[in-house]
Amino acid sequence: MAVASDETTSICNHCDRAIPNSNIDLHYAHCSRNLEKCKVCGDMVPKKHAEEHFLNTHAPMPQFGTKGAVFPQIIDIIYKVACSLCSETMEREILAIHKGENCPQRIVTCEFCEFPLPAIDLAEHQEVCGNRTELCHLCNRYIRLRERYNHESRCTGIAENNVGSSRDVRATEREHGARRRQPPGYSRRRLLFAIAITGIAVLLGSLFFQKKTEPSLVH
Repeated sequence: MAVASDETTSICNHCDRAIPNSNIDLHYAHCSRNLEKCKVCGDMVPKKHAEEHFLNTHAPMPQFGTKGAVFPQIIDIIYKVACSLCSETMEREILAIHKGENCPQRIVTCEFCEFPLPAIDLAEHQEVCGNRTELCHLCNRYIRLRERYNHESRCTGIAENNVGSSRDVRATEREHGARRRQPPGYSRRRLLFAIAITGIAVLLGSLFFQKKTEPSLVH
């Protein structure tokens, strides 16, 4: 949407990323509490894995002569490392690619709200987040976030001023419908009330007629 593309951003003081102002507080709370910047490579890694990240990624590799002269068990210890995020074991040479592109626990951001979270949780988060709506101020319609880019390309910019009035009409129709639809038992109570009134009227009429006829019988 046009309004989303013009949204201003602020720099997170913890990770130095540009975050939309509407999400900066939520982002900073999560970022500063859970992530730590590696002093060697600058990557943001979970605080609980910071030391493991340094040992597996940046610690000097011990020298034991040529690779072929070392026992296979020692080769695995020296030349294979565990990912500090998901604990998967792999050769040191491909660790950087794994952590940047394939690790399910690498930190990624939602394309709709810029919230940082593990890659394994991204699809489920965006399924919910993408269904949120924002108002397009060009056409005055609410658009799902997952559809905003397609909407921008075909938005006519014609404001729908009747949006509010149509909502009022629908509200009025619902109110009239509620009046027409009486609650269960309403007709029965109304019928019993009418019968009771009729019975009282008959009883009063008979008493009045009886009192009127008594003097004539005396004479």
